[in-house]
Amino acid sequence: MTRPTPGAGRSDAPWDISFLRPGLLVTAAAAAVAAPIAGVVGGWGSAAGVLAGAVTVAAFFCVSAVVIARAGRIDDALALPAALGTFLVKALILFAVLGAVPEDGWLDRLTLAWTVIAAALLWSAVQVRWVWTRQLYYVPPPAPPAAAQAEPPARSPHVPESDPKKPASSG
Repeated sequence: MTRPTPGAGRSDAPWDISFLRPGLLVTAAAAAVAAPIAGVVGGWGSAAGVLAGAVTVAAFFCVSAVVIARAGRIDDALALPAALGTFLVKALILFAVLGAVPEDGWLDRLTLAWTVIAAALLWSAVQVRWVWTRQLYYVPPPAPPAAAQAEPPARSPHVPESDPKKPASSG
């Protein structure tokens, strides 16, 4: 039985976290629309709950992406434990925060909780769209055409090369 060598699970594929920008932009836009509506309907506590929920979800998704990408850069086999570990830590933090917010406080707990659910679904939709519209290579991509054209084609030894100084006769 052979032991795996260190770095054997390491892939050459980069761990891309470029979905964070559209996720943050969509969350900010949704919060900019939802917070005033919640403020009109439920008061300032509801508006603050929307903003707090949006910031919480955005921060959680960003932390998860960075932790998973760093773990994946070390070794592909570390990505899943890193994802599950950060999910557990985030769930515990979220439950602690929701439990620490007083029920009759200035921040509307119910609005905060519903915003966390809605923002998490929104982030998931952004990630799904990002994956579906992204060109992902499952094998190394082919060489670009310029690199393939760099070498001149091999000439046949039986075909004489034409001299550019002597035009070919037409007859």
